[in-house]
Amino acid sequence: MRRPPTAKKLARLLIPTVTAAGLGLTLLAPNGAAAPAAPAGAEAPKAQAQANTRANTHTNTKAKAPRLAPQPASSTVLDADLAPGHAATPTRSAARAANSVHRAPLPATQNAAQRKKARSAAKAAAECNVSDFTSKTGAALIEQIKQSETTCINTLFSVAGADSKALFREEQMVTVANAFKEVAADYPGNNSTSAAQLVLYLRAGYYIQYNQPDNVGEYGPTLKSSVQGALDAFFGSPRAFDVTEANGETLAEAVTLIDSSEENARYLNVVTRLLKDYDSSYDAFYWMLSAVNNTYTVLFRGHQVPEFVEAVKADPSVLTGLRDFAVAHDGLLGTDKSYLTSNAGRELARFLRHAELKDTVKPLVKELLGRSQITGRTAPLWVGLAEMTTEFDKENCADYGTCDLQDRVRDAVLTVKHSCGPSAKVLAQQLTAAELAATCESILKQDPVFHNIVKDSGPVKDDNNTNIEIVAFHSSTDYKTYAGVVFGIDTNNGGMYLEGDPAAAGNQPRFIAYEQAAQDGAFQIWNLNHEYTHYLDGRYDMHGDFAAGQTVPAVTWIEGFAEYLSYTYRGVTYDRAIEEAGKNTYTLSQLFGTTYENADTTRIYQWGYLGVRYMLQSHPQDVATLLGHYRAGEYEAAYSLLRDTIGTRYDADFADWLSKCAGGECGRLPAAAK
Repeated sequence: MRRPPTAKKLARLLIPTVTAAGLGLTLLAPNGAAAPAAPAGAEAPKAQAQANTRANTHTNTKAKAPRLAPQPASSTVLDADLAPGHAATPTRSAARAANSVHRAPLPATQNAAQRKKARSAAKAAAECNVSDFTSKTGAALIEQIKQSETTCINTLFSVAGADSKALFREEQMVTVANAFKEVAADYPGNNSTSAAQLVLYLRAGYYIQYNQPDNVGEYGPTLKSSVQGALDAFFGSPRAFDVTEANGETLAEAVTLIDSSEENARYLNVVTRLLKDYDSSYDAFYWMLSAVNNTYTVLFRGHQVPEFVEAVKADPSVLTGLRDFAVAHDGLLGTDKSYLTSNAGRELARFLRHAELKDTVKPLVKELLGRSQITGRTAPLWVGLAEMTTEFDKENCADYGTCDLQDRVRDAVLTVKHSCGPSAKVLAQQLTAAELAATCESILKQDPVFHNIVKDSGPVKDDNNTNIEIVAFHSSTDYKTYAGVVFGIDTNNGGMYLEGDPAAAGNQPRFIAYEQAAQDGAFQIWNLNHEYTHYLDGRYDMHGDFAAGQTVPAVTWIEGFAEYLSYTYRGVTYDRAIEEAGKNTYTLSQLFGTTYENADTTRIYQWGYLGVRYMLQSHPQDVATLLGHYRAGEYEAAYSLLRDTIGTRYDADFADWLSKCAGGECGRLPAAAK
């Protein structure tokens, strides 16, 4: 996927909790390292939603950033490994906009049992009615919240219009905050009194009010006082920090609420306590790990709250606490909990942005840099620290040993260079000669299959992208560690295709990905053929750069065709798409309107595949007409064909085809497929 949202939109969408439903994702900590994998059907710190862009992130001191929005819901997982509470820098955002980004889907790792649990959670959310909440006030509202599942409360993060005011006007929020305070007074260390639902409702309110202030109205001192009283009661209760999964969910959400309510300064003691208390006993509990990780959100976003900065200046013990955490838990580096340690370093170094704290922070940062290296087990810590020194103290880079960071990391990590001929080259971390040969063979043999399907007559006008660079990191961890600093991209995805401006002289289209072993253990570069399809499609089917094609909904073709050709060319059955076909979730006319903003990854990828496959098999002449418009840059005409000329004409036939496909009869693929 490639559309980069604006910096302000990023600030709103980029933030946390989601169900790991359907994707088996790992979430990322603020530095882009993987956070704990969510149990099926559980709500986990969110990686972004509809706009699909989150990253290893920093805040640019040269631009005055708006207050980042309270964090979004836990209900929908997208394609995401991402850090709670991190928005991209203006620098990164600008790079994405200039490069026309495609983000690839992540590997799916959930088993059938996990997917079944996730579907149950999704069903519970689907049965939730907003009117059950909007029609109630006072005690009736509290009872409705308490008797609802958290999956139901999560759906409230997406309300709009009059519902927003009915749900989240200040009087309603004060009622819920006071109810949370009552529950917190005798909090039993589990969710038997529905504390998690109350916290989640408050989080939803702050999120909606930030995004829809005209609908909801202002929040004032009455709500602030009520929320402070509730959080004081919860964090002061004797069971709030119990190290159990039963307690972890409410604790993790309450830590997030600290930031949503902009109480980052008031609860610095909660941050320092969790960082100090963490030990291996937490590791058995997903939600307890999430609670610890969420403290980094409070720190990351606290820099935008003046009271927070003043609190740290008055008591800088949180700074030494971050250093101590990184030192004490050095052993986590190189494990699936590496993000906890590397995030501590990154959030410590982020305080270099404040001149009054630099003398305190600088020696601590230098100490941690000295304990870690640019490559190897400790690289996530070193890179995170180095990025922050570049962001906030670049003029003194020699003091840290982090000058020329982008070039240093690229040269140290991407040491394998190989040509596939005049049309492609590979830059890799650790590919063997045999793996390089297999990569070249795979992409070069895909060309005739592509051309046979789309029946193009050559490159579109003004496209000079004649050679693609394929960048392959050795693992997903390496991709998350290094790709951001080298290429300025988000890493909460399965890879990125950077198209650039195809008309510009010297433009270099580039696909950045990583090795991900196939189910049988065989070597593969994850999403290689999907992303290579984006390159071919952009060169032969889509006039102009990415932004030109996004003036109208075109995502079903862009992502659906990339999925379609990847699976078709490799001769692999797309089981997840066929499973979706049996649900009959979308009509074909709905798929014609898919955008990156209005859809989740299931609609974008699996349903995109289904829509494209149906059209190619059943209505190839319509596809030919559509591509004719795309190639000429006639995007309005292309969308008019889909929306008006075709419209709902094929919906019934598409539904019939879906039923057959779910039963294993999806029709014949092109003869050129392997």
